[in-house]
Amino acid sequence: MGEILVGTAGWTDPTLLATDWYPPEVRTAEDRLRYYATRFPLVEVDSTYYASPAENTARLWALRTPADFTFTVKAFSLLTHHPTRPSALPKDLRPEGSKNLYQRDADPGLVEAVWERFLSALTPLLDAGKLGGLLFQFPQWFPIGRRNKQYLLECQRRCAPVPVCVEFRNHTWMSADNQRETLDFLTDNALPYVCVDMPQGYPNSIPPVLAATAGLAVVRFHGHSEGWTSGNVQERFGYHYSGPELAEWAPRITDLAQRADRTHVVMNNCYADYAHTNAQQLAHLLVGD
Repeated sequence: MGEILVGTAGWTDPTLLATDWYPPEVRTAEDRLRYYATRFPLVEVDSTYYASPAENTARLWALRTPADFTFTVKAFSLLTHHPTRPSALPKDLRPEGSKNLYQRDADPGLVEAVWERFLSALTPLLDAGKLGGLLFQFPQWFPIGRRNKQYLLECQRRCAPVPVCVEFRNHTWMSADNQRETLDFLTDNALPYVCVDMPQGYPNSIPPVLAATAGLAVVRFHGHSEGWTSGNVQERFGYHYSGPELAEWAPRITDLAQRADRTHVVMNNCYADYAHTNAQQLAHLLVGD
């Protein structure tokens, strides 16, 4: 069985800092990351979706974590076809106006520069051997099709040798008619599929299918909040998994890990200490398996 790494999507959420998960003496950004890394071997960085990181920030992340620690980094919004605020771009790349920018409407030179800046900023993590994958979470308006498959391959080419982990929010990729085609395409091209546990019955719902399509397998837990469609992030992800729920998932993850070299498990129910306590519970269950 391949190695299983369990972690959370971030370590500095304000609602987490309002809990007692961090000891009182852990007060600074540096202390928090160092402490987090004593509890988990993996973290997903989601702030990079909202703004491309500075290279010095990535260097500090590398310096403040153990040699065997792993980061997964979420791709910047413009690169995943999401709307992007001009203010999220580096100052020298910002177009005039205040309207949200989409990749399809952006100047190709701007898109190229964004790719270059994003990947270059992560060089310290790559050089330290700590960049375990890049999460590309695509929006609801990114359906299955030849053009979008080619874009996945373009992302893979640009990011090599770092694995591009693909998470869909358009149901056509994993519908009954297309699921086999999607997983075969990812497998044929060694693109890691991101398995999700999320609320069902919504237009962006993806079924909880566990599949290993590359050497790296990824599972992300979004919770089952009744406020999934809320614009309030806390309402959307404010879900605490019960012990029985996690116990049902543990053998499924173990089975998935039998088919991959390494498995990343990320709790994204980031409200208060929900993600962190659930991640600790799940890690304990997986050791027990």
